[in-house]
Amino acid sequence: MTVTWLKRASKPAAGTEAAAQDVAAGIIAAIEAGGEKVARDYALRLDGWTGDIAVTAGQVETVAATIAPSIRADIDAAIANVRHFAEAQRASVQDFSVELAPGVVAGQRLVPVNCVGVYVPTGRYAHIASAYMGICTARAAGVRHVVAGSAPYRGGPIHPLVLYAMHRAGADTILTLGGVQAIAALAFGLFSGHRADVIVGPGNTYVAEAKRLLFGRVGIDVLAGPSEVCIIADGTADAELVAADLVGQAEHGPESPAWLIALDRDLAEAVMVRVPVLIEALPPTARNAAGAAWRDHGEVVVCDHRAEAVEISDAYASEHLEIHCADLPWWRDTLANYGSLFLGEETTVAFGDKCSGPNHVLPTRGAARYSAGLSVHKFLRPLTWQQATRAGAAHLAGITARISRLEGMEAHARTADLRLEKWLPGHSLPLGCPVTA
Repeated sequence: MTVTWLKRASKPAAGTEAAAQDVAAGIIAAIEAGGEKVARDYALRLDGWTGDIAVTAGQVETVAATIAPSIRADIDAAIANVRHFAEAQRASVQDFSVELAPGVVAGQRLVPVNCVGVYVPTGRYAHIASAYMGICTARAAGVRHVVAGSAPYRGGPIHPLVLYAMHRAGADTILTLGGVQAIAALAFGLFSGHRADVIVGPGNTYVAEAKRLLFGRVGIDVLAGPSEVCIIADGTADAELVAADLVGQAEHGPESPAWLIALDRDLAEAVMVRVPVLIEALPPTARNAAGAAWRDHGEVVVCDHRAEAVEISDAYASEHLEIHCADLPWWRDTLANYGSLFLGEETTVAFGDKCSGPNHVLPTRGAARYSAGLSVHKFLRPLTWQQATRAGAAHLAGITARISRLEGMEAHARTADLRLEKWLPGHSLPLGCPVTA
């Protein structure tokens, strides 16, 4: 069994910068102290925005009317897929009750949080899909109020297609606000009157640090790093498709890792020839991002056996994992660590990024070893309940009293004692030795 590395990353994956932490902490503290006025000041200072923060329904309608029907239809179709998948997720988890012992019943209620904040980034690209990935999923979970925020686009209002997607996905309130100031406004309920219980959505280093700093006061989806792709390919794979899919994700930015695990050396070498050619053919923004990503963070490894490929892939725990191999069911049932799995050349990460249905907010930097992507479960709280008959309570009371006294917790034990005295006066149940110290 042999593993051969044809290309190694020349730079480690970027870590969180201390400077970003300091900047985010300062902005959050200032906005918490100064409220909406300070948030507006940051919108002006950082984004040059002087207009209204909260977008009105009339403004949304005006923008929607300027969008070509064919474009609206594409966005609506993507929204429908994401909503359908999220609704199926919600239907897969249910309330339940179970009798644990005679007269003792316990159960679970799945209760959505009251308010979700969805951040939709803008910058190098207009992230239309990020709007409906967060908003549709929260809506499917039954969240009462969704507040969405996105930065002014290149000095103007929110990008019109992003705004349309936010509206069609079901946002109740839309804020023209970006960066750390947007995350702070969502957390503190500024401009909407609704404090977010959970904040979701991708963003740059400053946005990630803002979410990290506010975690605990609010829930968050993931602490996202640069987008990642890993492809496992055997001799049956199409080298052109594999190369294109690696480049497609490297386009996200200069720190985005693209990894190939090949079971055929000829395939690996063919891909390595094609990747630079495909990058060079991109427009400047994408070419610069993908070129740096492949140069600094691209890796190619050749394995003799698929078990080795699984071991390496699970160690990567990639955000996106594509399988271009024979025997797809084996790979689906064997692989364990990934954000989302794409089986066969008929699918690609770009489908998942934009419109296929499963959520594209996924764990990065190895977090797929212990967490999963955004889903309705993020917005649902499995609240437990319990109820007992008096006979059932008597059974629990004896156990509770004895364990409590073994732990040295006499007050706990006496809550059980009192119930037994009330319902079974004169009983002879053993209740443990009273705590005296």
